[in-house]
Amino acid sequence: MATYTPMIQQYLKIKADYEDAFLFFRLGDFYEMFFQDAISASQELEITLTSRDGGGEERIPMCGVPYHSAPNYIEQLISKGYKVAICEQTEDPKQAKGVVRREVVQLITPGTVMDGKGIQEKENNYIASISVFGTQFGLALSDLTTGENLVALCMSFDELLNEIYSVGAKEIVMSNDLQEQWKKQLIDRCQATLSYQSESLIHDNFKPLVRDVNDERLVSTFAKLITYLERTQKRSLDHLQNVKVYYLQDAMKIDLFSKRNLELTETIRSKGKKGSLLWLLDETKTAMGGRLLKQWVDKPLVSREQIEERLNIVDTLIDHYFEREDLRALLKEVYDLERLAGRVAFGNVNARDLIQLKKSLQQVPFITELCSGLQNEHFTLRKLDACNDLARLLEDSIIDHPPLSIKEGNIIKDGYHYQLDQYRDASRNGKTWIAQLEQQERQKTGIKSLKIGYNKIFGYYIEVTRANLHLLEEGQYERKQTLSNAERFITPALKEKESLILEAEEKIVELEYQLFVEIRENVKQYIPRLQELAKRLSELDVLQCFATVSENRHYCKPIFSNNNELFIKDGRHPVVEKVMDSQEYVANDCYFSQERQMLLITGPNMSGKSTYMRQVALTAILAQIGCYVPASEAVLPIFDQIFTRIGAADDLISGQSTFMVEMLEAKNAIAHATSQSLILFDEIGRGTSTYDGMALAQAIIEHIHEHIGAKTLFSTHYHELTILETQLSSLKNIHVKAIEENGKVVFLHKIEEGAADKSYGIHVAELADLPSSLIQRAKQILTELEQDRSDTTTLPKMKKAVIKEDSLTDSQLSLFPDEQVVPVKEPVLSKKEKSVLDLLKSLNLLEMTPLDAMNELYQLQKKVK
Repeated sequence: MATYTPMIQQYLKIKADYEDAFLFFRLGDFYEMFFQDAISASQELEITLTSRDGGGEERIPMCGVPYHSAPNYIEQLISKGYKVAICEQTEDPKQAKGVVRREVVQLITPGTVMDGKGIQEKENNYIASISVFGTQFGLALSDLTTGENLVALCMSFDELLNEIYSVGAKEIVMSNDLQEQWKKQLIDRCQATLSYQSESLIHDNFKPLVRDVNDERLVSTFAKLITYLERTQKRSLDHLQNVKVYYLQDAMKIDLFSKRNLELTETIRSKGKKGSLLWLLDETKTAMGGRLLKQWVDKPLVSREQIEERLNIVDTLIDHYFEREDLRALLKEVYDLERLAGRVAFGNVNARDLIQLKKSLQQVPFITELCSGLQNEHFTLRKLDACNDLARLLEDSIIDHPPLSIKEGNIIKDGYHYQLDQYRDASRNGKTWIAQLEQQERQKTGIKSLKIGYNKIFGYYIEVTRANLHLLEEGQYERKQTLSNAERFITPALKEKESLILEAEEKIVELEYQLFVEIRENVKQYIPRLQELAKRLSELDVLQCFATVSENRHYCKPIFSNNNELFIKDGRHPVVEKVMDSQEYVANDCYFSQERQMLLITGPNMSGKSTYMRQVALTAILAQIGCYVPASEAVLPIFDQIFTRIGAADDLISGQSTFMVEMLEAKNAIAHATSQSLILFDEIGRGTSTYDGMALAQAIIEHIHEHIGAKTLFSTHYHELTILETQLSSLKNIHVKAIEENGKVVFLHKIEEGAADKSYGIHVAELADLPSSLIQRAKQILTELEQDRSDTTTLPKMKKAVIKEDSLTDSQLSLFPDEQVVPVKEPVLSKKEKSVLDLLKSLNLLEMTPLDAMNELYQLQKKVK
């Protein structure tokens, strides 16, 4: 470092504290980057990479961006998961001795960005911190844009991973010693940026935030997060709200695979909102209502009392159509109060933001009056605080259409401040005097083109064209500047008035900025009240949204059963129905009871089995978030969890095949489901051979039936499994109806009792427009196979396998009862073979990627050879 110039030494010293961030180093009108930062930034931002002499033997890589356009470049880096440290000059270069002092004034990260395109108005921007306590994990969440703070205790890493994925945290703060495999999963699954913070002592000024948190583990987890925020943001965090403890068991548990399969907040294919349940529901009128809607969809309730409270409000709003439409119109005029409060605390609010705040507050009295006439105790008990004194302050102080900048004046109303009015009077009268002077001089000299102008270099001046100079008396004016076609003059009276005007205008701008800062500081005192108002308005917005969707789409109010019964009449898939628009959707019933806990669904591909399964799950979710449901009648239990295994896809991130994904998702459901859960399994076992898949499917069905008792929808193409209806008391066969006309299959999309008669696979291939010769050959082969099967012994009924837990027999279990069970003679193994066998038994295949498995197999083969 000693060989570098003092400025580069300063850069390297600051950069050492921010090794994981791009350092934007202020030099004059540019932010410069050097060394590896410059190389990486030039590639990511597609800007020119140059170099400069830094005092060393080689030139230093360098790139830079103008300070006025830096926000756009910073936003690009943040959107890619990077961090940016803003290093500013903190002393006047004219007064500096040696190198100008510079300091990092803010670290911008994916979890701490406050504005820009990266912030979606209807999504939270959470930053998380995690702590490990034995087998349990502390989780803290903070949204700097809204001030919301949450903490929860997770019982396992999978539960933690699922929660972080669910809330969409963009950045995770943790200790350096967290296990590498956990770090990898957090990056891969959650697409989050990792940051490190070891200190977890909460400072006195933030202790009031955790006064309602009694678990010291959660306090220390939040302390780690708030320490990181304080260290990186270096500014006021006055808008942070008290930490709220939430319990995962208070909401329906839906793991990340099930949320993806059900497309609750984004679609599987496009990863976008359109086509998801959230897209269907979102009739909210405010940004904060949109964010709350997403939170409710992510966490359906399990408290019947809370669910029915929401449903009663929705019921009231449906019954009052005109009031609801008025309410929607009023809410449309309410801006994002939560994020406005956040910008006030951060000090980056402008006058236009305060006008938005004023207009929002002006709607509250009308909303209150409207709600008071709805005859629902929810509205009478939960009063809305209109913050009338704040609304009056903003009405009296800020003009209605202020400029974007807060340092150029024209913000404060006349009459708000006496001294400001005096300066404005001097400025306005001075300009009037100059206009009058111009007219007087024109008359006096007879020069009609004479004008009085102004520029920042010479101030006010009298300009006379060369053609009219002869009309001036000698010594009438004092010459100031000569132009190619004119001369500029001044007079003592003009300079005196100029001094008065410029002094007044300078003081006006200075005083207006000072007054604006005072108003902004005054608004800070209202932040807690504004945040509480925002919560009330966002709840109201989501509930009117439910009422609007429910009425427009002809949904019904669900009833919750006391005997764990489920009955859906004329149920529809809400999203598919909306996408079909004018086309008629074929509605279907679904029924579960104590004697009917499992439905085995057969039928051809494309007939609607998966849609039928999903619509049952989405109906349950809609009911438990407090919305009406897509049916003509619905009686539902309250589910504690929903598990799905729908759709086929390799998990490229963890190197797992489709079949392995199937098995892992099936394992997750089997390990955690209860009798109060809902399980959806679609085509389990199709990723392996027919008999393997059939055996696994039957074993899974039997396990759920005998040991879990969850309500289960299980679709399959293994028609042999339909015999289980005669062997398992709570399992019933249903099928999707299809008919064959003139050799063509017609899907009726109608669910009926009993098993399907055939699969119609070749007909589906024909619909896909495969070559006709191929289709004919397939039909010929199918006829031959069916003939061969009819010539042999009829396939016997499948036998229910009984396997003792944690034990293996020396005989193979027969899939079919008529087969002879032949004992397997144990082979004589060499010492080397036994050691390889022991190694093989010790491998945990479910935790290995295909490549790891191949490597292990290769090593074992080498040992045997």
